[in-house]
Amino acid sequence: MQTLPNPVNSQPAALSLPTDGTLRRRKTRPVPVGSITIGGSHPVAVQSMINEDTLDIDGSVAAIRRLHEIGCEIVRVTVPSMAHAKAMEEIRDRLYATYQPVPLVADVHHNGMKIALEVANYVDNVRINPGLYVFEKPSANRTEYTPAEFQEIGEKIRETLEPLVISLRDQNKSMRIGVNHGSLAERMLFTYGDTPEGMVESALEFIRICEDLNFYNIELSLKASKVPVMIAANRLMVARMDALGMDYPLHLGVTEAGDGEYGRIKSTAGIGTLLAEGIGDTIRVSLTEAPEKEIPVCYGILQALGLRRTMVEYVACPSCGRTLFNLEEVLHKVREATSHLTGLNIAVMGCIVNGPGEMADADYGYVGKQAGYISLYRGREEIKRVPEEQGVEELINLIKSDGQWIEPQVS
Repeated sequence: MQTLPNPVNSQPAALSLPTDGTLRRRKTRPVPVGSITIGGSHPVAVQSMINEDTLDIDGSVAAIRRLHEIGCEIVRVTVPSMAHAKAMEEIRDRLYATYQPVPLVADVHHNGMKIALEVANYVDNVRINPGLYVFEKPSANRTEYTPAEFQEIGEKIRETLEPLVISLRDQNKSMRIGVNHGSLAERMLFTYGDTPEGMVESALEFIRICEDLNFYNIELSLKASKVPVMIAANRLMVARMDALGMDYPLHLGVTEAGDGEYGRIKSTAGIGTLLAEGIGDTIRVSLTEAPEKEIPVCYGILQALGLRRTMVEYVACPSCGRTLFNLEEVLHKVREATSHLTGLNIAVMGCIVNGPGEMADADYGYVGKQAGYISLYRGREEIKRVPEEQGVEELINLIKSDGQWIEPQVS
C-alpha cells in the first residue's frame, strides 16, 4: 500500500476564503438534470431521495410529489433490479399525467450495466458507484494488485460503462459519479488505502472513460460518514481537477449522518464548510428520518451562507441582564407571525446596546429601548415607539405599509 500525504488540511490554491462577506463559488460547467441545471451560475440545487420501493408505483409517485412540492428540486430513486428500472417508465409517465415533470435520478449500484442502460431511458440522470459498478471479488490471500490486474479490471469497467455513457450522451442527459468512502473498490484500497486519495482516483478513472467518449455532462460526489474525510476528499478532488483542467460540479453530502440534532450538525459541518470555501453545486442532507425532513435543513444551510433566500432571516441576541422583555417569547411570536414571508431580515434585540449596531443589515428591527415599550426600525431608522403589547402587531403594520407583506396561506 502506498504511503500518501494526509489531505485533510489541504485547500485548493484556486479558492480563497472571502473577506467581504460574499461567497465566491468555484466556476464549474453547467450540467443538466431535467429542468434543473447544476453548476455554472445556477443556484446550489437541493435534492433528496425517496425511501419507497420503486416497484410501488403509486407510493413512489406520491413520495416524489411530496418532496417536490416542498422545494426538493431533484429527486433520487433507487433502482436495484431490471424490474425497478422498468417501473421508472410508469413512474415518470404518471408524474407527467397527474402532476408535472420532476428531475429524476436513478441510483444504480451493484453490477448495474444492464439496469443503468434500461433506466437511462426514463430518468434525467443516472448515479453510479465506481466501487460497485463492476464487482471485484475479494481475495483473502491478496497482498497487492499488479499493473496487469489493475489494467484488466480497468478495461472491463470501460467495456461495461461505454454503452451507458453513449446513451446518456446521445440523449443529452447526465451522470453522477458517486464515490462512497465505505465502498471503495478493493484494488483502490490496496493501491491508495482507505483514504481520500483513493476516492479521488476512483472518480478520475470513470471521468477519463467518459471524456474519451466525448461525454461531459458529469457531476461528482465524494461522500463519507466521517466529516473530516468528506471535506478532505472534496478539497482534494477540486485540487486535482484544477491541475487537470476539469471543471465538473460537485454534489455534497455526509452519508449516513444519522438523525435528530446530531445528524443535522454533522451534515452542516461537512456541507457548510465546503460551501463556505466556494465548493459545491448541489446538496443532499442524508437523515435517518422521513425525506421531507431533509429539505428544511438544506435550505437552512444555504440561507445561512447567503446562497439562497427562501425564508425570513431572523437576527436575535442571546439575551442578558440588560434585556427589557422576554426575548425568547417575543422572538417566537415574531417568527410565528412572519415565517411565511421570504427574503426579509428581521431583528429582535433585547436592548439598545445590541440593537441598532448588531441589526444594521436587517430590513426591520424590534428593539427594547425602554421598559414597557418597543422601538420599531426600518433599516437603521427608528420609525416608531409603541407599547410592548402592541409590538408584533405594529411590526406587521410597518411591513404592510412598505408593501412587503403577503397574507399567510390557510391550510
